[in-house]
Amino acid sequence: MTTPSLPPGSVRPLTARRWGIGVLLGFGVLVAYIDRINLSVAAPQLQAEFGLGPAEMGLLFSGFFWTYAVLQIPVGMLLDRFGVQRVGRWGAFLWALASAFTAFSSGFASLFAIRAVLGVSEAPSFPASAKATGYWFPRKERALATAIFDAAAKFSNVVGVPLVAFAIVRWGWRWGFGVTALLSLTYFFCFYRFYRDPSADPHLGKEELDYIRTGGAVPEGPSNSSVFGMLGYLLTKRKVWGLTLGFAAYGYSFYLFLTWLPGYLVQTMHMSILKSAGFAAIPWAVATVTDLVAGGWLIDRLIARGGDETKVRKGVLVTGMVLGLAVIGATQTNDPGWAIFWISIALGGLAAAAPVGWSLPSLIAPKGGVATVGSMMNFANNLMGVTAPVVTGLIIGATHSFAYAFLTAGIILVLGILSFVFLMGRIEPIPERPGAARG
Repeated sequence: MTTPSLPPGSVRPLTARRWGIGVLLGFGVLVAYIDRINLSVAAPQLQAEFGLGPAEMGLLFSGFFWTYAVLQIPVGMLLDRFGVQRVGRWGAFLWALASAFTAFSSGFASLFAIRAVLGVSEAPSFPASAKATGYWFPRKERALATAIFDAAAKFSNVVGVPLVAFAIVRWGWRWGFGVTALLSLTYFFCFYRFYRDPSADPHLGKEELDYIRTGGAVPEGPSNSSVFGMLGYLLTKRKVWGLTLGFAAYGYSFYLFLTWLPGYLVQTMHMSILKSAGFAAIPWAVATVTDLVAGGWLIDRLIARGGDETKVRKGVLVTGMVLGLAVIGATQTNDPGWAIFWISIALGGLAAAAPVGWSLPSLIAPKGGVATVGSMMNFANNLMGVTAPVVTGLIIGATHSFAYAFLTAGIILVLGILSFVFLMGRIEPIPERPGAARG
């Protein structure tokens, strides 16, 4: 009796080159985020050496995000035109240089300027990882693959904060930036040596390549759609505004914790830099686990077992955002243990929601508009990287407390939940742009 042949892509190949690429991309995001949080860890020494107040530190925290956010849409266009390999290499090389130069800053102005340069050089990091994941993974593995590099952003606080804190306490704040510069240079060499698109990777077997392509991977090559025409069309769609505003609300809380959590523990809980680093790692460790398990594995598992894709994704998304409201609990205690407990719940919920947010552009965008929707969403998200540190610094300067800063984050989360539920509505594709077929 002849065994019937199975269609290509229906059975996992023996090789797993794609997961090696997934780990490489995750390592890049990990290093990039350590480069973002080192300023937060160094903040107490910088304030003492340069005489900086909370409002000035808030501006410094935001310096990176001014350029990073503004360049999201242009970087998406560059990635579509020149590809992940070329843009990713230049970005990694330039951010290693920018990180190194930060160690030689002499005051507020030079720190702000070099952080803005770092934002320029790191602008391709997350969009490039998302685009590469689309190339390298079939649709049924996309949630977990996306969760790998998104979880790396959270895990950066688990390993990065203690590492940078140790360097700062041992050798001074300049070495905190020196250590991250060495990590950035290491990633540049790894990316340069190992990353290729699937069709150009000499170590990717034909069986695995067929599995990736027949499983719904994003086709390689430049986009033929009009970016500006698509952008104008999408700006008229309520569903896109719901996604954009909802993800921006997530971003406000995420960047508040990313930039101010070590300072909160030092100032409010009266901890040393090293002790605050240990405590700050706890909620980020929880976030790493929920990102991978709930935002990645659980979603793939439930959908594979026949769950409705829209209900599964939106259920995790809204539940995670609701759990983010636990940040308000931290305003009701002066006990470090309870504060970390509430912040862990908040960050854990938000982390579970994040990979879902990143999957939505491919689920709601019209044909040829996935990258544009993703760029709009990430622009709004990272604009909160400018807003959250500055607003938090102003609130702390005026009230000498983090309580109102956390309450503000809770209010913004509520608005984000309402945007996801009522503005975005069902997770379904937007109709194609009229005349799109004619270009």
